[in-house]
Amino acid sequence: MGDPWSDRRPSLVGRLARLGFTDTGRAGRLIAEAERAGTAPLGDGLLEALGGTADPDLALDGLLRLLDAAPGPELRAALDAEPETRARLTRVLGVSAALADHLVRHAGDWRVLRDGGAPLGDPRAGLLEAVGADASAADPVAQGPGVLAALRVAYRRRLLALAGRDLCGDLDVADVAAALADLAAAALEAGLAIARAEVPGHDACRLAVIGMGKCGGRELNYVSDVDVVFVAEAREGHGEDAALRVATRLASATMRACSASTPEGSLWEVDAALRPEGRSGPLVRTLASHRAYYERWAKTWEFQALLKARPVAGDPGLGARYMEAITPIVWRAAEGESFVADVQAMRRRVEADLDRRTGEAERQLKLGPGGLRDVEFAVQLLQLVHGRADETLRSPTTLDALSELSRGGYVGRDDAASLATAYRFLRRVEHLVQLHRLRRTHLVPDDEAGLRRLGRALGLRPDPVREFTGEWRRQARKVRRIHEKLFYRPLLPAVARLPGEEARLTPEAARARLEALGYADPAGALRHIEALTAGVSRRAAIQRTLLPVMLGWFADAPDPDEGLLGFRKVSDALGTTPWYLRLLRDEVVVAERMAWLLGSSRYATDLLLRAPEAVATLGSAADLAPRPRASLRAEAFAAVRRHTQPDAGAPSASAAEDAVGVVRALRRRELFRVAVADLLGLAEVEAVGLALTDIAAVTIEAALRAAVSKVERATGEALPTRIAVVAMGRFGGHELGYGSDADVMFVHDPLPGADERAAGRAAHGVAEELRRLLSLPAPDPPLDIDPNLRPEGRQGPLVRTLASYAAYYARWSQPWEAQALLRADPLIGDPGLCEGFRALIDPIRFPEGGVDEAAVRQIRRLKARMESERLPRGVDRSLHTKLGPGGLADVEWVAQLLQLRHAHAVPALRTTRTLAALDAAVGAGLLEEEDASVLAEAWCLATRIRGSLMLVRGRASDLLPSEHHRERTAVASVLGYPGPGDLLEDYRRRTRRARGVVERVFYGADE
Repeated sequence: MGDPWSDRRPSLVGRLARLGFTDTGRAGRLIAEAERAGTAPLGDGLLEALGGTADPDLALDGLLRLLDAAPGPELRAALDAEPETRARLTRVLGVSAALADHLVRHAGDWRVLRDGGAPLGDPRAGLLEAVGADASAADPVAQGPGVLAALRVAYRRRLLALAGRDLCGDLDVADVAAALADLAAAALEAGLAIARAEVPGHDACRLAVIGMGKCGGRELNYVSDVDVVFVAEAREGHGEDAALRVATRLASATMRACSASTPEGSLWEVDAALRPEGRSGPLVRTLASHRAYYERWAKTWEFQALLKARPVAGDPGLGARYMEAITPIVWRAAEGESFVADVQAMRRRVEADLDRRTGEAERQLKLGPGGLRDVEFAVQLLQLVHGRADETLRSPTTLDALSELSRGGYVGRDDAASLATAYRFLRRVEHLVQLHRLRRTHLVPDDEAGLRRLGRALGLRPDPVREFTGEWRRQARKVRRIHEKLFYRPLLPAVARLPGEEARLTPEAARARLEALGYADPAGALRHIEALTAGVSRRAAIQRTLLPVMLGWFADAPDPDEGLLGFRKVSDALGTTPWYLRLLRDEVVVAERMAWLLGSSRYATDLLLRAPEAVATLGSAADLAPRPRASLRAEAFAAVRRHTQPDAGAPSASAAEDAVGVVRALRRRELFRVAVADLLGLAEVEAVGLALTDIAAVTIEAALRAAVSKVERATGEALPTRIAVVAMGRFGGHELGYGSDADVMFVHDPLPGADERAAGRAAHGVAEELRRLLSLPAPDPPLDIDPNLRPEGRQGPLVRTLASYAAYYARWSQPWEAQALLRADPLIGDPGLCEGFRALIDPIRFPEGGVDEAAVRQIRRLKARMESERLPRGVDRSLHTKLGPGGLADVEWVAQLLQLRHAHAVPALRTTRTLAALDAAVGAGLLEEEDASVLAEAWCLATRIRGSLMLVRGRASDLLPSEHHRERTAVASVLGYPGPGDLLEDYRRRTRRARGVVERVFYGADE
């Protein structure tokens, strides 16, 4: 007897392909197997419904699994006879693999998708019933994992019902978001009921749960952290302290009830970090304590968060009193003196989650350019500015507030309509992305199958990937354009006296808007804008196009005023250059990067002002990549040759100075390249140190050639000796920072037959000339040559012969000198002499058998004395990145002690680089991998902080700022932290852990 599948295959496969199945062969086999097994004859109506889903293959898999899990005729009959049931079920299965898994585990839940099925009713009452509590949430409930699983099953049943209506287009995206927020509120109420069963004496207090963020604004996602704040008060007859203890236990138990993992998974994380003082503050406060905090201590971002506050669970009377007390304070926020700085910090906090280095910005629905945050931040800032006087603007829901802003004339009608359309589109895409696996994500998939599923779910045919991608990018561009326009374009007519805006701001109003965006000197900012945009020249016209956007980018940077001032100076220097403004206008990334670095880094700004043409290097990551050392050497040596060995005539008296001037300009340009890459997060900490070392080495090597040329011209003879420069310290470790001196030692070796005294004088003359050439006044950061690590320090000769070094180390060398030689790298000068010096010092720094215990004790004593004597007086030890506990010195001395003890036997330890030494120690079993990771993390963070301090301030420092709030905030921003407190907490945590490793490994606390 023939196989009916074989007979039907060609026609069925063709039909499946037309319906949108991608693996038609597999789908056909599954259908045939189901029919043979009697599981389900898939009729025309059901096949058409599957073909109408976002992912027919996924829907088919889910349907067949569900039919296996739900034996009996009811489901099959409903699929045949109820078109709406069929549509809801298949569309859910075609989008959400997670809800398909839920249906397979709880097959009866498909009924919530039926035509005319019994309504689920009020979510609060339904979830309370699921956990065994009555509608008042006062009855005790069962305890243990069973009740938590019951809550999750009931929650997902309602989520399934909502998704069915959503995916069939029965609900607007705003209605879906509101329903999700109400469902989350109901789950919190049920969680509180569970908590009451766990906490004895729970009736000692009243507890209200205040929803924040999207939950409070009734615009929640399918999967999101639920932000809350807890407020409590004692009931009559109970003390406040005791009541707060009980309330805290209730709040913690409520959070666990929603967040804990069970066989049915968890609901979502309950996040109370938006409470006063964040995670460092008490979980629960009284109403009076909340009010006192917001009246006295709160930051503007906290008032922004309170825009969406709403009582969602617990005692309704207490929740209402909370809103009555807090709401008036919110709308007075813009009157505070710190409003400008707080708005600035608020903007950074909103975008802090996005790691621009990973490339995720291009896939981000939430934080990327033109994403949801652009809409929400625009609406919320306008609410804070204008909502003080206009109460119609105080809705916690983005779309409602946007509508009121348009109605009141604060946003143009067309712009408001475009923003609302884009916001709905982006939220719908966000919902679809999250429904697939019921995971918290805001990233658009980067695979074709995921993009195809999104496009089909949105009804985009016949090329869903291309159509979806195009529509998403179009909506994002529209959001970004309007976002920029709302904040910045109204300022320009006021300052440039241009027509075109129907509601022109007065200079006073423009000044107030600049203050709201973070400009500390709005009057000065207005003068800069006026100077840049005044007149009818092409230059002024392009500036009027650029500035609305760039003002916002300056506001995103730590110091908007400095950014705008720097921009004016660079524009004054390059404004008549044809390519400059055209580059900024046509290459958005150049303008954005320029705004960020001008508003973030005095160091980079100073470099740019000295060579404004370096703006051209901002165009791409490739242009900002550090250049190879060989390429730098070739350019620097060519400059030296041009000036010291001209084709015709004798070199001028200033030839060496001119040559080194060109080399220092090259260094200045390369420092700018590295600084910008660092500021933009395009270079890791090791890459920055290596690049700065290469730049210094090439500069010194070129200056050495110029110095040799000058000495030879002065004596009329060729140099009678070979000479080399040995890099020491951070220079030798290839770990230079922006403000580091170049620690060096000079070594020479007389040529055969040369007079040793004459050779010594010549070598000394070259070394002195090299130092002089590099210390001449010039418009670039200094490169100080520090030779004080040489034998005998300042008392010893500046230059020694190779034989002299050998004699000294053989007779006088101390353990600390062997330790210092661990960082010695002969980088510069005669190659043979460099190798000879390396061969000389290797037995000293990597001694056969390792250093003895007496030397180890001496090194430990020296380290302890350094800790007690070298730290500056009056500074917080814990904030000193170099000498503080767990700082750079701690980590480096651990690595160096391991090298002194074991490098003779472990060749991989014979390196001058700290992190490489730690890795080698792990590989040799000398250091636990976890300990090495702790040390490396502390070292990298301390190094990044030192670099950022130099970038921000324009001068070097080893001390994390503790008093200058603006400077500390700027450093935190450059390092990618939401705020200075986050940086401080992370640094102290990492260095505290590192110090523990130092105590054990270096000082032998565990021996």
